[in-house]
Amino acid sequence: MTVPPFHLAFPVHDLVAARAFYGGVMGCREGRSSERWIDFDFFGHQIVAHLIEAAGTDAGANPVDGHGVPVPHFGVVLGMAQWRALAERLRQSNVEFAIAPTVRFAGLPGEQATMFFRDPSGNALEIKAFDNPESLFATA
Repeated sequence: MTVPPFHLAFPVHDLVAARAFYGGVMGCREGRSSERWIDFDFFGHQIVAHLIEAAGTDAGANPVDGHGVPVPHFGVVLGMAQWRALAERLRQSNVEFAIAPTVRFAGLPGEQATMFFRDPSGNALEIKAFDNPESLFATA
């Protein structure tokens, strides 16, 4: 499945920390930048960290398969091998998981590997993967 890249602009309170996290820890290539924002290649998608000193990011959580899922959040669906490699990279970087790498909906349509964590500004990210990519929107 070929998907056009999405674009997401989101607030951060520290561009140096954002650069270290998205560029260093996550391994995202940096694109254009200024003193107020940085573009990152987020697995083929364009995300832009905008410096907003007083930004709030946490609206709450919703229960999903026994976990409190942070809302709002953003992320990407990776292949399973890439997901596992990123999970290990995050562990090695001592990233604190809001929801540790796990399998959600085991044995059901839409079974997926998922993990949640926050960037240094508190933005919640979900990275997920499927053994079968056609399961992304499976309902039965």
